[in-house]
Amino acid sequence: MELLKELILLFNYFVGFYYFSLNTFYSLFFILALIGTFIYLKKLRYYYITELKAYQSLPPITIVIPAFNEESVIIRTVKSALEVDYPFFEVIVVNDGSTDNTLEFLKSEFSLVELPFFVYKKTIPTAKVKRVFISEKYENLIVIDKERKGKTDALNCGLNFSKFPYFCTLDADSILEKDALLRLARKIIDSDKPVIALGGVVRVLNGVEFKNGHLEKIELPRSTLANFQVVEYIRAFLFGRYGIELIRGTSILSGAFSLFQKEALIRVGGFSSNTVAEDFEIIVRLHKHYREIGKPYYIGFIPDPVCWTWVPEKVFELSKQRRRWQLGLLQTLWLNRRIFFRPKYGVVGMLIFPFYLFEAFGATIEVVGYPVVILSYCLGIIDINFFKLFLVLAILYGVFLNVGGIFLEEMSFKRYPGWNHLFRLLIFGVAENFGYRQLTSLFRLIGTLQFILGYRRWEVVKKDVHKNN
Repeated sequence: MELLKELILLFNYFVGFYYFSLNTFYSLFFILALIGTFIYLKKLRYYYITELKAYQSLPPITIVIPAFNEESVIIRTVKSALEVDYPFFEVIVVNDGSTDNTLEFLKSEFSLVELPFFVYKKTIPTAKVKRVFISEKYENLIVIDKERKGKTDALNCGLNFSKFPYFCTLDADSILEKDALLRLARKIIDSDKPVIALGGVVRVLNGVEFKNGHLEKIELPRSTLANFQVVEYIRAFLFGRYGIELIRGTSILSGAFSLFQKEALIRVGGFSSNTVAEDFEIIVRLHKHYREIGKPYYIGFIPDPVCWTWVPEKVFELSKQRRRWQLGLLQTLWLNRRIFFRPKYGVVGMLIFPFYLFEAFGATIEVVGYPVVILSYCLGIIDINFFKLFLVLAILYGVFLNVGGIFLEEMSFKRYPGWNHLFRLLIFGVAENFGYRQLTSLFRLIGTLQFILGYRRWEVVKKDVHKNN
């Protein structure tokens, strides 16, 4: 019995150490993001974004939209892509074997005409391309109809058809802000190293009003679950990813909206189906490749180009999304395990990869830790001081980070302009730590078990969206 108590006490100390270490990382990223954001905003005063269109060095971009059964959202997404404020770009929609009306809607809305024959360079092997369509309304729109093989295969198919040096991925349920590409391309012009991958901020589209693919009015969602995700996205992108960017450790760019150098993607063989998190895996593979060949490169995150994306409003659909994220994270870490603590791979190998592994197993610690620590206190194994410390580290510090992220958003980019927005965000920022966070940790724990059991299937999240205008 005494041995059991000692083991439980030891586990409690381990839980406390975990939260202390994790919050130390978060605090570092928050401080970096706070300083970096205000420096970045100061620099923006001297930029006139629209004048960038006159630069001859501005690279043409291919926007690729992979689509599988996206009839409810595909038209608004394609419209938003076609209306971006950028001088040279093309839009390629890859219909990945949809069984609904995705292709039919595209044909009708954009007056698609099937090419009688087509030739393309199959640089990366993909499933069979059945048909290729061009639009009579938009000369820069191409629609490819191919056999079903998954998102990565659809992206690689778009890569084969693309004709421009930069390649932008855009999810079929997402909308780009009009100047998003210009804001990303500014970094390509400014950088003293070849830019091979860039990402911007992804925000929650639910509740936002739009017309003909353009945002009309920004509002918070009606759904409680979606509001929690608004807070989560602010925290993750505004000081999570931006904090990591400032130490040159960017290793994850959102698959919903990322920009790549086409040549770099081809060099590493395109997107891989070895994981269910192709956005994380491709960035890690690019880091590895360029570190190993010793060529200078830049992979980064920019805090102001914005893409708005739909998030789940039902618990079951959210669970599928978070299980997949966790599974893909662990798959990528495992496939690239030789990066860990290798100076050859710089900040990514020495700090960011260990941090992601540490964070990945946090779901297990959190799900198990809460009941164990509470039970330990009730049984007298730990004293009141340790219990208070646990509450501060596990819950109250999470509230502090959420509130800090929301105020950073309010003081900088102000995408949610009203005082009522700020008030609601603060409420959800506090409430997120009392149930929602623990729920997502449970989903992530299930994802961890799926990884251990060798589960590999991509779980499709169903969308309750009926606004295709």
